[in-house]
Amino acid sequence: MGPKPKPCSFFHLFIFCSLCFPLIASDDFQALSALKSSIDPSNTLQWTGPDVCNWEGIKQCINGRVTKLVLEHLNLTGQLHETILNQLDQLRVLSFKSNSLSGGIPSLSGLKNLKSIFLSQNNFSGDFPASLSFLHRLKIIVLSENQISGDIPPSLLNLPRLYLLYLQDNRFSGEIPPFNQTSLRFFNVSNNLLSGDIPVTPALVRFNSSSFFSNIALCGVQIGVPCNVTNGPPPSTIPAANPKLGKRKRRWKIIAIICGSVGGFVLILVCSLVLCLVCKKRNKSETREGRGKAAARGGEEEGEASGGGGGGGGGGGGGNNNNNNNDNDNGGEKKGGYAWEGEGLGRLVFCGPGDQQMSYSLEDLLKASAETLGRGTVGSTYKAVMESGFIVTVKRLKDSRYPVRVEEFRRHMEVLGRLSHPNLVPIRAYFQTKEERLLVYDYFPNGSLFSLIHGTRANGGGKPLHWTSCLKIAEDLATGLLYIHQNPGLTHGNIKSSNVLLGSDFESCLTDYGLNPFKNPDTHEESSASSLFYRAPECRDIRKPPTQQSDVYSFGVLLLELLTGKTPFQDLVLEHGSDIPLWVRSVREEETESGDSNDASEEKLGALLNIAMGCVSIGPEDRPVMREVLRMIREMRAEAQVSSNSSDHSPGRWSDTVQSLPREEHLSI
Repeated sequence: MGPKPKPCSFFHLFIFCSLCFPLIASDDFQALSALKSSIDPSNTLQWTGPDVCNWEGIKQCINGRVTKLVLEHLNLTGQLHETILNQLDQLRVLSFKSNSLSGGIPSLSGLKNLKSIFLSQNNFSGDFPASLSFLHRLKIIVLSENQISGDIPPSLLNLPRLYLLYLQDNRFSGEIPPFNQTSLRFFNVSNNLLSGDIPVTPALVRFNSSSFFSNIALCGVQIGVPCNVTNGPPPSTIPAANPKLGKRKRRWKIIAIICGSVGGFVLILVCSLVLCLVCKKRNKSETREGRGKAAARGGEEEGEASGGGGGGGGGGGGGNNNNNNNDNDNGGEKKGGYAWEGEGLGRLVFCGPGDQQMSYSLEDLLKASAETLGRGTVGSTYKAVMESGFIVTVKRLKDSRYPVRVEEFRRHMEVLGRLSHPNLVPIRAYFQTKEERLLVYDYFPNGSLFSLIHGTRANGGGKPLHWTSCLKIAEDLATGLLYIHQNPGLTHGNIKSSNVLLGSDFESCLTDYGLNPFKNPDTHEESSASSLFYRAPECRDIRKPPTQQSDVYSFGVLLLELLTGKTPFQDLVLEHGSDIPLWVRSVREEETESGDSNDASEEKLGALLNIAMGCVSIGPEDRPVMREVLRMIREMRAEAQVSSNSSDHSPGRWSDTVQSLPREEHLSI
C-alpha cells in the first residue's frame, strides 16, 4: 500500500491556475497574430506587447478573452480563414467593415457567442455563409456592399433574436424567405437580383419600398407592385425560330446599321459646315453694327453688355449689389456668366438682413478649394476655402432633380434664411439650378457635439462631460429648437449629435434644420443608422414628414446620448441589439431592483434623465412640448447653480453612476 496522497493545498491550486490560464488567454494571442499575418500585409495594425486587450481594434475583453473585435477602415486585404476566426470563440461583436477583404466568408460555426457581425463594404463573394443560421444568439447581420451571390437561406428563420439584416448592394437572387421574427426591426435587400413575391408576414409588412429597391422581378404589397400580372404572350404563341432565316436577318441588319451610320455622319458634317458659314456671316454683321452703335453712344455698349446677367442675385440684400458692382468693374468681363442665369436661375442669393454685407461672389465660391466634412441623408457637406482665405460650409443637397419647383424652393429658403438665433447655424446664401442646389453656412471650426462626446479618430475617444456642461448643452439645444417651433409649420426634422456644432464660445448650435421638404420620398435612401435611431417611431417611414412631436423624440434621444456617452446607432446596437431608450429603461429597472445607485449623482442627473425619458415616450401625445422641456431644464440649471460647489466631482454620464450591472444581457430580443 503506497503512501497516502497529500491533499491539494491552496498554493498548489494557485500554481496550477497560473500555468493554465495564460495558456487559455494565449489562444487569442496566437489567433490574432495569425489573423494579422493573413490580412495585414502593409502592417497597418501596430499590435505589440503580450496583452491583446490593449491592441488596436480590441474594444472589449472579459476574463482576458477578446469579446469585441472591430477592425474598420484599415485597408485590410486578403481572405479570412475559418480555423483562425473560430479560435476567438468568446467574440460577441465582429466587424471588418470598410476594408478590401475578398473571397468567400468562411464558416463561423465556432463563434457560439456571436451577437453582431459587420462585413459590409468589402469584396466578399460566394454564397451567404450558412453557418450564421446556427448562431442562435446572433442579432445583427450586416453584409451589404459586397459581391455575395446565391439565395438568401431560409434557415435564417432559425435565428429567434434577429434584429437587423442588411444585405443590400450584392448579387443575391431567388426569393425572399418568409421572415417571421417579431424582433426584426431593420431590413434591407435592395440592389440585388431578387425575384418573386415578397412574403406578407408581420415581420416584413412593416418595411416600405426602400428596403426592396432595385431588384429585377420583385412584387408585393410592400412595393405596390401586384403579383398577379403577367407580361407578354403565352409561351405557346411564340413561333419556333428558323436558324437560316435568323442569320440572313442579322446580316441585313448589320448592313443597314453601317449604311445608316455613314449616311448620318455625312449629313452631320454637311450641316456643321453650313452652320459655321452662317455664324461667320452673322458675327461680321453684328460686329459692324456694334461698332456703329458704340461710336454713336460714346462707348456705352461695353458697360451694358457686362451688366446683363448679374452675378449676385436680386433678392438677397446688400451683399448682392456689391457682387454686381464687382462683376461690372473688371474690364467688362462678367463673373459667373452661366447660360441658365438668363432664366432667373443659377444665382447666388444671399439671406438675412439687408445690412449683411457679403464679400464673395458665385465665382469665388466655385473656385474655392473643397474638403469633404461628411455625407448624410440630406446631402454632402464641404469646407470651402476661398482664394481670399474666407471659409464657409457648403451643403450640396441630394436628389437635386427631385421636382421641387424653383419658386417653392426660393420661398422656403427665404423663410429659413430669416431665422436668426444664437443657437442656430445661420444660412448665409443659397444657389439653385435645374440640376443643383447648394446652401452656404458659416464655418464652425470647433467641430460637432458628436466629436465632443465620442471623440474623433485623430484625437481618440471623448471624455465624460461634467453634469453642469450637460445642463448647459441641453438648454442651448432646447432654446434653439423652441425658436424653430415658434415659426408656423417649421420643424428641424434631422436632430442628431453630428448636426449640433460648437460655436466660438462652445455654445451648441443646431444645423441642417428645415430641409426635409427637399428629400425625395421615392428615392432609395441608404438606411443610415445614424439617422434612423434618432427618429420617432411614427416617422421611421421616410415618406412621413417630421412633426414637432417627432423633433421632441429626437431631442430626447440626443439627451440620452449626452447622459450615457453611448452612440444610439453603434454602441447599443452592437452590444445589446437595442435602441437607446429601451436600453436606458432596462438599466433603470435593474438598478431599481438591485438598489445599486449613487444617490448624489442620481440626484443631479436623474431629473434630466427623467426629462429625456418623457421626450422619448412612444405616443406623440405623451411627449411634452419644447416650451415645457425648456422650462424644466432651466429650473434644473438654476437649482444646480445654487447648490453646486467647486469640490463636486460628480460624473457627467448617467451610465457612470450605475455600477456592477450586467451590461451584456439587458435585453433579450
